[in-house]
Amino acid sequence: MSRFVFRMPDLGEGTVEAEVVEWKVKVGDVVHEDQVIAEVMTDKAAVEVPSPVSGRVISLTGEPGEMIAVGSDLIVFDTSGDVPADLAAPTAAVEAAVESAHPGVAAAPAAPKPAAAPVPAGRVMASPATRRRAREAGVDLSQVAGSGPGGRIQPADLDSLISTGTGSFGGAPSTRGKRSGTEEIKVIGVRRVIAQRMSEAKRNIPHFAYVEEVDVTELESLRGHMNERAAEGQGSLTFLPFIVAALTRVLEDFPQCNALYDEARGVIVRHRSVNVGVATQTPDGLKVPVVKNAEALGLWQLSAEIRRVSEAARTGKAKKDELSGSTITVTSLGRLGGIVSTPVINAPEVAIVGVNKAVDRPVVQNGVIAIRRMMNLSSSFDHRFVDGFDAASMIQALKDRLEHPATIFIQD
Repeated sequence: MSRFVFRMPDLGEGTVEAEVVEWKVKVGDVVHEDQVIAEVMTDKAAVEVPSPVSGRVISLTGEPGEMIAVGSDLIVFDTSGDVPADLAAPTAAVEAAVESAHPGVAAAPAAPKPAAAPVPAGRVMASPATRRRAREAGVDLSQVAGSGPGGRIQPADLDSLISTGTGSFGGAPSTRGKRSGTEEIKVIGVRRVIAQRMSEAKRNIPHFAYVEEVDVTELESLRGHMNERAAEGQGSLTFLPFIVAALTRVLEDFPQCNALYDEARGVIVRHRSVNVGVATQTPDGLKVPVVKNAEALGLWQLSAEIRRVSEAARTGKAKKDELSGSTITVTSLGRLGGIVSTPVINAPEVAIVGVNKAVDRPVVQNGVIAIRRMMNLSSSFDHRFVDGFDAASMIQALKDRLEHPATIFIQD
């Protein structure tokens, strides 16, 4: 047998270790060169690791959730030329061996159904106090077996039925029983990184929140107008590209909000380019793909790029550089956006703009009540580097652009 030891590769950017998120192969599998054998997670991104050789898997190092140092053994192959071709898929014997080595959790037997409560024949016998308590609890006393003389229902009989939940409530037999057991879920992969970064952000950054309402009635009218005239296959415009476009214009006057804090050097790095992180919910958790140089893109280009990077993040196809390099983040829950939110800053950035849902509300306009489309912006700032006055002024400038959407496109 010829053994080939594949060690955890150097994944770049100063990575010294990586977390095993998922094994794509198991002991006994035959893999081919460049076949993905594992998914690992650095502090930057999830990375699929391809096999450097063809061969049969002899051993794996690390369970999902474990950290493996760069240069440490990751997987061992048998690369001898006599590996049967029909082992390209694991045989039943191999699967049985793996199952023996890593037994699964047996399914718990179904809980026995509670025996039906005997029904007393004839008139229900119970004291007025017991009847009143049964009414308050929604219990049909005809379904309660009395333990007293002649089948009389005692207070203890009712207590027992209510505590077990096996009786009849609201006049219908109950089919519900007690639930028990727990489920343990390892905090690994993207979820581990999210937990770590959110904890660090809230622990280290003094967040300052600022909420302002915006009248987007005119913006909604423009959005609808442009969507009606969109070319086939161009997609439709949401509020987000308008907000990002307006933000790129506003940040020209508020560069302190388009900045990163380099803690190691103790400096604020202000960026002229606006690289907008778009907080995106994915099956793996929250990811922040980045629209680079948003200030140079037209509205339809912004819409297409936001859609592209968000979809890449959701499907796990985003490249490493598409998940890094943001200078400010925009987060939105769309229709779930609520009234107010308190977004957590995506460190090392110093600002994040939260978009709440747009709803029609009665407002007073020029002394008259009118129905207007209103939307709140809930934003957070790093109070160490962005003063309250500057934060409020920036959001007010953004509000002004959104309420008069023509100004988004006029060169000052």
